[in-house]
Amino acid sequence: MSERETKREQFNQKPASGKKFLLPVIVAMVVAVAVGGWFVLGQSPVGGAELVSAGQDGKIRFAAADFNDGKARFYRFNGQAGPVDFFVVRSHDGVIRSAFDTCDVCYKARKGYRQEGNDMVCNNCDQRFRTDKINEIKGGCNPAPLQRQLIGETLVLLTSDIEKGAWYFSTVN
Repeated sequence: MSERETKREQFNQKPASGKKFLLPVIVAMVVAVAVGGWFVLGQSPVGGAELVSAGQDGKIRFAAADFNDGKARFYRFNGQAGPVDFFVVRSHDGVIRSAFDTCDVCYKARKGYRQEGNDMVCNNCDQRFRTDKINEIKGGCNPAPLQRQLIGETLVLLTSDIEKGAWYFSTVN
């Protein structure tokens, strides 16, 4: 058999039986890494969230004008006890409000809220809550209030207040 015929014969041979399992093994490994990353890094809230950090003084500052459109903005703060998700929205009455992206009832589902018009809607149970009642009504499936302060044209949140809500997002619950 010539050298050329030998090479041709190599290409015409069927793959070894172990090779046919290679693709499923690779797919399984990729899935395992992705799922592991999800558990290590934490689930992002629906729609994603902007990562925020505090200044040296333990305060997170936002320009009040950022909320003039009435659209809820979702944020994540990586605190000492892990990530804490919250949102800020200017309600129809003109007040800037903030709440943890969870409630006292559905927090274990870790699904948070979405905005539909002037309502925040629980992604777990579909209960609707008017934005102008955030920070005023608490408990049940209402968005869990988060303290905030408007100083001039700056919205200020204290990291110590955000950290108080870390238990909602703990994997130990």
